[in-house]
Amino acid sequence: MTLRTLDSLGPLDGRTVVVRCDLNVPLRDGAITDDGRIRASVPTLTRLLDSGARVRVLSHLGRPDGHPDEQYSLGPVARRLGELLGRPVAFSGAPAGETDLGDADVTVLENLRFDPRETTKDGDGRRAYAAELARFADAFVSDGFGVVHREQASVVELAQMLPSAAGTLIADELTVLQRCTDTVERPYTVILGGSKVSDKLGVIDHLLPRVDSLLIGGGMLFTFLAAQGHAVGRSLLEQDQIDTVRGYLERAQQHGVQLVLPTDIVVAAEFAADAPHETVAADGIESSSFGPSAIGLDIGPQTAAAFAERVRDSTTVFWNGPMGVFEFPAFAAGTRAVAQALTEVGGLSVVGGGDSAAAVRALGFRDDQFGHISTGGGASLEFLEGKTLPGLSVLGWAA
Repeated sequence: MTLRTLDSLGPLDGRTVVVRCDLNVPLRDGAITDDGRIRASVPTLTRLLDSGARVRVLSHLGRPDGHPDEQYSLGPVARRLGELLGRPVAFSGAPAGETDLGDADVTVLENLRFDPRETTKDGDGRRAYAAELARFADAFVSDGFGVVHREQASVVELAQMLPSAAGTLIADELTVLQRCTDTVERPYTVILGGSKVSDKLGVIDHLLPRVDSLLIGGGMLFTFLAAQGHAVGRSLLEQDQIDTVRGYLERAQQHGVQLVLPTDIVVAAEFAADAPHETVAADGIESSSFGPSAIGLDIGPQTAAAFAERVRDSTTVFWNGPMGVFEFPAFAAGTRAVAQALTEVGGLSVVGGGDSAAAVRALGFRDDQFGHISTGGGASLEFLEGKTLPGLSVLGWAA
């Protein structure tokens, strides 16, 4: 089976199309701080509007726990979407399943997760909610790649109730991710960071036989160092994953994979933007002036340079997870070095969504400096794990 795309829906002139986007953008005091996901939704919406369709946009925002909460309203998103589309966008503040739609070309419905049935594990509840969402539509387009790994009413059940297809965002994401799984151009390097090894177990397990180099940074690196017998002070450590990590180190050697760990670390006295800090060898964290109280907050400059060189020498690179606490300027250098190196890759460079996408934008990089910035961190990782994603299967995609 192949993915059903927009062409499969036939002529759309005069028809009402419900589009599931992922407009889950960060807000601060009601203002959008990163509109990347809204911008990513524009090509599909524009194509539908140009075809004469009347478009109803569905999305979630944050975790409102199944009830209306003004701080998670999609009102600011609707306003920004109108600016990006260059046309009026209506917003319905009523619950999505109860909206009385007018004649506007584009309407953003209120946060799906204001209704607990969107995310319930009860299939009957999800189907009932999906039926309410489907009643005012002729077709459904799924374009929220960031939620295709979730079994939710607007992702799975709604696609089953209406003629359905994937939007251009999902189609483009799959084309890129296939180049990181099925049609890889080598050398192939994967960089993994972020807080916890446990969040990346599946992708490490699946990729180890498939990559040439696996670079480890972020908070998860300290569990790898501990697995090698090094003391890590008060750095983030998942004690229960040490044996698993030892197994990965052995498997990497068996497969001839270069599993590269930091050789130096930036450590601090405490977790704070202005904390005193210094650079030490990766095997000497507790030998720093902070002793056993040292906290590792970034990869060191020697490691950053080595990671960057390996990235630049690769033809395909996938990166998920910051190298350090990039939100604090003193501990952003490792993440910045990796991001800069990705902009210099001669082949395909992929920023794997989530915190990585937030980091490159926060550090001043433009989206077009990279081969691709994914809109779905968790979905991207699960795809790389080889998992069946329910929101893709319902659109005809077979892993």
